[in-house]
Amino acid sequence: MSADTIYLDYAATAPVLPEVAARMGEVLAMRLGNPSSSHASGHAALQLIDAARAQVAALLGAEAADIVFTSGATESNNLAIAGTARAQLARSGKAHVVTLATEHKSVLEPVRALAGASIAVTVLRPDAEGVLQPEALAAALRPETGLVSLLHVNNETGTAQDLTALASVCAQHGVPLHIDAAQSAGKLPLRVDGLALLSISAHKLAGPQGIGALYVAPEHRGRLLPQMLGSSHERGLRAGTLATHQIVGFGLACELAAARHHTESARLVSLRERLWQGLADLPGVLRNGRPGAPHILNLSFPGVEGESLYQGLPQLCLATGSACNSRSGEPSFVLRALGRDTEAAQSSLRFSLGHGTTAADIDIAIAAVRQVHQRLWSASPARPAPLTAAGQWWLGEAGAERLGTWVRFALRAEDGVIREALAQCYGCPHTAATCNLLCERLPGHRLEALDQGTPESWRQNVQAPIEKLGRMLIIEDALNALRPAS
Repeated sequence: MSADTIYLDYAATAPVLPEVAARMGEVLAMRLGNPSSSHASGHAALQLIDAARAQVAALLGAEAADIVFTSGATESNNLAIAGTARAQLARSGKAHVVTLATEHKSVLEPVRALAGASIAVTVLRPDAEGVLQPEALAAALRPETGLVSLLHVNNETGTAQDLTALASVCAQHGVPLHIDAAQSAGKLPLRVDGLALLSISAHKLAGPQGIGALYVAPEHRGRLLPQMLGSSHERGLRAGTLATHQIVGFGLACELAAARHHTESARLVSLRERLWQGLADLPGVLRNGRPGAPHILNLSFPGVEGESLYQGLPQLCLATGSACNSRSGEPSFVLRALGRDTEAAQSSLRFSLGHGTTAADIDIAIAAVRQVHQRLWSASPARPAPLTAAGQWWLGEAGAERLGTWVRFALRAEDGVIREALAQCYGCPHTAATCNLLCERLPGHRLEALDQGTPESWRQNVQAPIEKLGRMLIIEDALNALRPAS
């Protein structure tokens, strides 16, 4: 990341705090043994791990003995969900899991796998703000329901669920509740009271990547089958030698997050709202989800194409959805579940803030987004063609916003010769580059003898991937549709 780049992707991963990195370096320099070994070097490592386990537990209001170290929240979620459901199936011959359609994929994918293994699954839909209403959860519970698994804070929208109300529903029905708190730990008030299981990850707290934890309530321990086998580490729930330096860094990150929680959360809320107020007046902008987590703001910009918007902001490190999904090119399933159409979902940006974010960063981000939005919005075919000069104009249009590509050409001709070519484009950067290329080439050519190459030659000229050929065909359709303007 260059010095000129502004990092606004803390929900994907928070850069490690200097204090944490320094402490991990100190531990790596120690002559430590395997914490499972019985010699002095092993005991030294174990003492460091025990201290870190207590730091993690303190952040959650838990007992240290109830913390199981994992490789991160993804593994914690898999252990919590699959471990509970398979234990119930083995115990009673049937099992039922309830979750929400807007969960992280580390919840949804294990749940789908369970559905293929004779375990009943219910996936609920949230309301338009991303909130699961307690009565909807209550209606989904059955006598055989063995687990409800929910995100506390959605990783894309920042929407926070009402844990107190949802935990009360589960308690009334005697159903264990698992919470993925990767985005809320250290940012919102959080206690494990009333929960059976809770997942967190160090790198969301400005700790190291590759380490996390699962809180397991004492009464739930016997209802959980390990998913990683090979030894009796972590009270038999997770095999594998513990990574001492990572765990120590995790523990310190939790301690620092707990100490700074109130002041840092208030600061992030102020910055988040500063960002929103700086963009709220853009045409059609939508705020996705109910404001909850202090560090996440998700906005959709209908009327501008999402890839062009994102690619126009190289100085900002942000996301078009969750980090696990942003490279797929598919519209966010979370935003679709909230009722956003494909175009609004694809034009979304997730801004996530953290310990290094400043007011100056926010102001630069506002200016950058506004500039790119203005450029794309002014070039949109949704606006009338800019026919300012006198003369005979010809118009040709093809595609639609719902198709991801919408192009309009406006050509001014004199005696059948093109003198000026303009293009309006809703599309990806390759589509826009092709339209610009044609606008440079068309003047001087006769209308009845347009020969500006083929869609394949345009694709190669702008170095577009083969999957963009369909967008080149829409450009060709727009040229073929040229007719005199009325």
